[in-house]
Amino acid sequence: MFSHVTLGADDLDVAERFFDAVLLPLGLHRRQVEPDGGPEARCWVRPEAPYPRFYVYKPFDGKRACGGNGAMLAFVAPSRAAVDAAYAAGLKTGGTCEGAPGLRPHYAPEYYGAYLRDPFGNKVHVVHRAELIESFEIGQ
Repeated sequence: MFSHVTLGADDLDVAERFFDAVLLPLGLHRRQVEPDGGPEARCWVRPEAPYPRFYVYKPFDGKRACGGNGAMLAFVAPSRAAVDAAYAAGLKTGGTCEGAPGLRPHYAPEYYGAYLRDPFGNKVHVVHRAELIESFEIGQ
């Protein structure tokens, strides 16, 4: 459905450390970003597919990066253990807690997720939903 999704960051080295830590347990890896005339960026993808891509950019307008009120980016995790690992790694690399890992049965019976803010205030959700894993074979 998506080509790519982007978040803003003022310090790409800090963003790189945070998202490398959070996304590695989810099976994503960083890929090289070729200069294209746009702002400097970092990118993560699944090894088996070039799209969709997740980018972190320095804001194009040169203003400070900030999280959007009501905006959140959610990543599918291959297991509950991957949610736990991504959350713990995110906290160790400058993220803040927005909701510890756990079941959220009000969303679905086996919905297991965690919420973080990255070092720039962007809200990030990591979720394991067995029905998604089975339907799309994500992370397997």
